[in-house]
Amino acid sequence: MATKAKKETKELTVIETLTQLYSLQTVDSQIDAIEIMKGELPIEVSDLEDELVGLNTRIARLDENIAEFDEKISKHKANIKEAEALILKYEKQLDNVKNNREYDALTKEIELQKLEIQLSEKKIKESAALKEMKINAKATSTEKLDARQNDLETKKVELEKIIKKTEKEEKKLNKAAATAREGLEERILKSYDKIRTSYRNGLAVATVERGACGGCFNRIPPQMQIEITQRKRVIACEHCGRVLVDNVTAGITEE
Repeated sequence: MATKAKKETKELTVIETLTQLYSLQTVDSQIDAIEIMKGELPIEVSDLEDELVGLNTRIARLDENIAEFDEKISKHKANIKEAEALILKYEKQLDNVKNNREYDALTKEIELQKLEIQLSEKKIKESAALKEMKINAKATSTEKLDARQNDLETKKVELEKIIKKTEKEEKKLNKAAATAREGLEERILKSYDKIRTSYRNGLAVATVERGACGGCFNRIPPQMQIEITQRKRVIACEHCGRVLVDNVTAGITEE
């Protein structure tokens, strides 16, 4: 039975490792530049979308509240009509009472229905006032929703323009970054990624500039400078932890 040949991963030399790390840093810095061009737009778009969801939820809840108050008002109006009908009924019955006992009972019922009407009228006023508050709150939220919707559309257009302008280049750079990562040791990549996230400029690999680290600008001891140019091992800045490379590795020609 034929066996598949196992793909062997070539172990990189120190010089190859340093060269790939610097290439990776160069590509990642270009990707960072595109992200800087986008600025806070992606975050702003996401925040606005979340805010719109919240405003729509609030407006829907206010609509439910308004409908509830309408229902309460309708019920109280129905109660008033019912009480008024009963009052008319009891007043007609007063014409046919046979004794004081019946008269007092009907009079009491009439008074109770009048109180019921007063109570319902009071409840209608209270519900109407609360409904008006919800209507005003809805108007404010709707106005805010429209403003945020306009902001979102503007931000989206701005972001889409940048994405359209940089999309092709970004894909190319992401592919180049993936290629530059190939073959690098996992521990080196983990250290590289950790350092990148530690600094705002995302610089994890720096050149030696006038005897100093190009990342933190602290002086590098002469002996360490010599070791960096020899490229026999990966050397990190003792101050900031960035990997240091010489001008040859960086492809920089001194004048």
